[in-house]
Amino acid sequence: MDIKEIQNLIKFVAKSGVTEVAIEEGDFKITIKSEQEGEQVVVQQAPVAVSQPQPVAAPQATQAAPVATETPAKEATEAATEGTSGNLIEIKSPMIGTFYRKSAPDKPALVNVGDTIKPGDVLCIVEAMKLFNEIESEVSGKVVKVLVEDTSPIEYDQPLFLVEPA
Repeated sequence: MDIKEIQNLIKFVAKSGVTEVAIEEGDFKITIKSEQEGEQVVVQQAPVAVSQPQPVAAPQATQAAPVATETPAKEATEAATEGTSGNLIEIKSPMIGTFYRKSAPDKPALVNVGDTIKPGDVLCIVEAMKLFNEIESEVSGKVVKVLVEDTSPIEYDQPLFLVEPA
């Protein structure tokens, strides 16, 4: 199962209201759980030979995190759109993980404010379950605002970038 299939599965779970989906393919097992509809998606990944699933973070920690991350993102979105025409596109996170602007600590940021992007351009990296996933643009335009700090934890569907369409 590749990252695109996992991302599509996460989107399906979030939109459908299903609370849990488990898939096994050979020695690969993935379980996606949603505690409350649209609130959080937890991804667990382990070989089939493992007898017990990996523990999921305590509900108190997972419920507090979205409040802390969504409020600044919404404020940043509102502040960034004040000086523009208001037709900005939000590029959102396809998964839960840690947000990285650089491909390596000694490399420059993949995308900066003012850069022109097109579909397929790598915007950032999200580390989830020890896998580093390149997040590619699906739109073309100019990056107006980066809404997340480097190395910050992010949630599924959290806005990462604001882009003015070309």
